[in-house]
Amino acid sequence: MLTHLFRRTKNGVFEEIILMRNKTTSACRRWIDPGLTVLLLLTLFLLPGCSRIVSMAAGDLADSLSQAIANNDDPDTVKAGGPAYLLMLDGMIHNDPENETLLIKAAKLYSTYSAAFVETPERARKLSARALDYAERALCVRYPEDCGLRQSEFEVFEARIHEMKTDDVPVFFTLGSAWAGWIQAHKDDLEAVAELARVEAIMQRVVDIDETYQQGSAHLYMGTFAILVPPALGGKPEVARQHFDRAIDISQGANLMAKVVYAQQYARMMYDRDLHDRLLREVLAADPRVPELVLQNTLAQERARVLMAGADDYF
Repeated sequence: MLTHLFRRTKNGVFEEIILMRNKTTSACRRWIDPGLTVLLLLTLFLLPGCSRIVSMAAGDLADSLSQAIANNDDPDTVKAGGPAYLLMLDGMIHNDPENETLLIKAAKLYSTYSAAFVETPERARKLSARALDYAERALCVRYPEDCGLRQSEFEVFEARIHEMKTDDVPVFFTLGSAWAGWIQAHKDDLEAVAELARVEAIMQRVVDIDETYQQGSAHLYMGTFAILVPPALGGKPEVARQHFDRAIDISQGANLMAKVVYAQQYARMMYDRDLHDRLLREVLAADPRVPELVLQNTLAQERARVLMAGADDYF
């Protein structure tokens, strides 16, 4: 944790002393002249003694902003302000390219922003590609031997995923979700769609070792994979239903997006109007203001209204 103290010198310049754990870090002492802030910030990034503190501060800032976005109940504000945060993360990563935390945050935000707010196919492909690139780089930082894992033979890939441990879940889940978003943005490319089996391998392993991660989100992916095609073509509706029910149980119903995905992906595929309408009514009647799920739940309610409005035409 950083503490900042200021004092004025004889020349009218402010001296800022950064204290970390109550000990003065003399290597990071900065002389702050209000008219030279940008220059001095650049200088700070060049000081070897400050690199770790800068990295920690960048990670803390990314965490704080991510929390602010997740707890915002106005999607229009996030849609309008999101690009500025994306660019800021790009800049932070440029200065600290091996910061796993920043790379994961950037991958998540680019992927989420693309899925939630981008309608233009070309732009979705660009943003999803950047998300996937950041996710791959995060894995490469954590495990240099996994650089290029995505391009490996499937048997090699599957064996590596099987070695995943609990501590690896955040970086691999980020890779899997960004990868799924990239495939969705390239759904007209058969070679891209063929990579879906690798994403499924990641999510299955996450379910096996920590199914509660991010409110059981891996179950939502597995449920969707199981019902991508109708039963006559190999779809597994009962498997899908089990995954969707489990995701809802894990979040105790707080993750409203789970019910929306359940209704859209399963109930519509199975032409189950009663289940479809029940799930969506529950979403619309719920309070979306759940810590860390506010934005997601608000978007879920918006989607639920659209699905309900079109239910008569669909069924």
